[in-house]
Amino acid sequence: MAFAAAVQDLIDALGRLPGVGPKSAQRIAFHLLKADAEESSRLAAAILAAKDRVGFCETCFNLSEEQRCEICRDDRRDPHVVCVVEEPRDVVAIERTREFRGRYHVLQGAIDHLQGVGPEQLRIRELLGRVVDEQVTEVIICTNPNLEGEATALYLIKMLDAPGLVVSRIANGLPVGGDLEYADELTLGRALEGRRVVAGPTTTD
Repeated sequence: MAFAAAVQDLIDALGRLPGVGPKSAQRIAFHLLKADAEESSRLAAAILAAKDRVGFCETCFNLSEEQRCEICRDDRRDPHVVCVVEEPRDVVAIERTREFRGRYHVLQGAIDHLQGVGPEQLRIRELLGRVVDEQVTEVIICTNPNLEGEATALYLIKMLDAPGLVVSRIANGLPVGGDLEYADELTLGRALEGRRVVAGPTTTD
């Protein structure tokens, strides 16, 4: 027995969301259909408001309701240290550690040639411009410890070969194949503290 056309359209739309399979899409659709009109309207209004009000920071490409995000506007943050992440959710994960007081740069993805995502689809050119314009002294590469994240990190290390610039990579306390957003604050904080220099000048005692 097939679902009514409107129900199937809703299931199909939900199924296109990342991480939502066919069974989950059905469960969410049935929940929404059983919910009262006020709850459904509240969800629809929240989605429309977010799409209307939220964009990307013109400096770091994090999610923001203004031209520059709250972190980029914060004068207490160190503008000379930039942490590079794949997605806005990774900024939230790192901020939970309370270990980082610099600024961020969101690539909006990772290199994945199987999915047709190359360096030109990411915000790498803008990162290179920031390194020069903002006189950045250290770039911390916090891409995910999986194949795509490692490929992106290797490419960035190659592109960030500049005199006086320290390029570091978060330590291997994170499980290989994992995502930053799922790491607990303690593990992620220690990985950030234990980052290793992979390019640029180093200091000795």
